[in-house]
Amino acid sequence: MLIVGDSLSAEYGLPRGSGWVSLLAQRLEKHRPPWRVVNASISGETSAGGRSRIETLLKTHRPKVVVIELGGNDALRGLSLASTQDNLLTMANLSKSQGAMVLLLGMKVPPNYGADYNAQFGKAFAQVAQQTHSRWVPFFLEPLTAPGEWFQTDRIHPNEKAQILMLDHVWPALEKLL
Repeated sequence: MLIVGDSLSAEYGLPRGSGWVSLLAQRLEKHRPPWRVVNASISGETSAGGRSRIETLLKTHRPKVVVIELGGNDALRGLSLASTQDNLLTMANLSKSQGAMVLLLGMKVPPNYGADYNAQFGKAFAQVAQQTHSRWVPFFLEPLTAPGEWFQTDRIHPNEKAQILMLDHVWPALEKLL
């Protein structure tokens, strides 16, 4: 299983081994051997960065499942929504062409971007999932909207106790691909 993501999957600001991807690897090792997880996530990564790396990652690791957790940094940087969608579409299609099943983790942007942009941003993930017949989670961080202290001091990156909530939110969609 290959995870291609940004800081949310790269354990930004967390002790090594405590992020949701590490917790996923532990869960799979315990309950679903012989799955192996490769975390190819990079803090600050955009969908264009993921697109530029996906072919090499697919050839190197030959995954059966690819989880794409990208797009949030695109929005935060004001990058073209059409480009983001095209990058995600290309990554999903390349993964599928190599025989992998794809899980796309959708994101939302802060409300100050405007209702129209927010709606279009969310639809981009849904459209990619539909066009590529991939599974998707509409909003990866949805469990963290519940009351509680789920974020680091930067108020952007989930803290250590939020990681199990993130994994548990992704798990039902991911388990269907195993």
